Amino acid sequence: MNSSKIIPKNSQLENTVTKQTTNTILMIEPVAFGFNNQTAVNNHFQQKEQGAEKEIQTKAYAEFGNMVKKIRASGVNVLVVKDTEQPHTPDSIFPNNWISFHEGGQVVLYPMFAKNRRRERRNDIIQLIENKGSIVNNVDDFTFWEEQNKFLEGTGSMVFDRIHRIAYAALSDRTNKAVFLQFCKVFDLKPVYFSANQTVDKKRLPIYHTNVMMCIANEYAVICLESIDNEKEYKSVVNSLIASGKEIITISEKQMHNFAGNMLQIENTKGKQFLVMSQSAYDSLNQFQIYRLNTYNELIVVEIPTIEKIGGGSVRCMMAEIF
Repeated sequence: MNSSKIIPKNSQLENTVTKQTTNTILMIEPVAFGFNNQTAVNNHFQQKEQGAEKEIQTKAYAEFGNMVKKIRASGVNVLVVKDTEQPHTPDSIFPNNWISFHEGGQVVLYPMFAKNRRRERRNDIIQLIENKGSIVNNVDDFTFWEEQNKFLEGTGSMVFDRIHRIAYAALSDRTNKAVFLQFCKVFDLKPVYFSANQTVDKKRLPIYHTNVMMCIANEYAVICLESIDNEKEYKSVVNSLIASGKEIITISEKQMHNFAGNMLQIENTKGKQFLVMSQSAYDSLNQFQIYRLNTYNELIVVEIPTIEKIGGGSVRCMMAEIF
């Protein structure tokens, strides 16, 4: 895919966006899931596991299938596209980093940190989604930033409050400030950026993606405020969430390490809302947190231990929303 395409000047998300959640998601079925050495340099959630590659793929494939089945049982549209054997893309199960779909038929392609993840970008997936009935009016290509070693990995790097047109971003090697600000300018979003850290071997290191430390839902936000060390940035994020009317449900850094921040609110075809999370995330939550989440939506809990451990990402990373 061409990585030097210039963004069309007239490309902007429609100002009529009113929905936070969608009833249709894209998921990529893995064929060669495995540990990615290129992403492990700054994804401290990844853990290398001894075992045959085929065994890891078999476990991931089963976990993926069970997740799809559970979400579909709730009445949500799940479009499954099978990955290809070649080129080898061990992280293809996480499509939300290279593509996003927005109301008004807008599609965005993103610059990726790991070179082997850039191979995940597939024009045929965009064509397939259009063939399934979704409108594709324009494709905005930000991948030219890769030539400058600057990256913005989709809805991993950014968490959107779509209703209030706010984009939150924890800056890191994978979330460049200049690219983020350009994205917000092009799409008329208010940028809220900050640094978010985690403790690794007694050192405070940047969290690789914003969506592992926060989740924005229709009426609430789940966030690991402990990860924002700078007091000014801490207050800025909190004030923005309060101003937009979100109930703030805080999680600890330990809970974040169990992917309690990597959740996604979706809805079914009848408009009923759900919050998708992993079993490890659910097990890390206390009774009050679960009670508050259940107040707003039903919970869909799925077991994906292999995907989380080897891939360093959880359920939110596996779902690309289609509006």
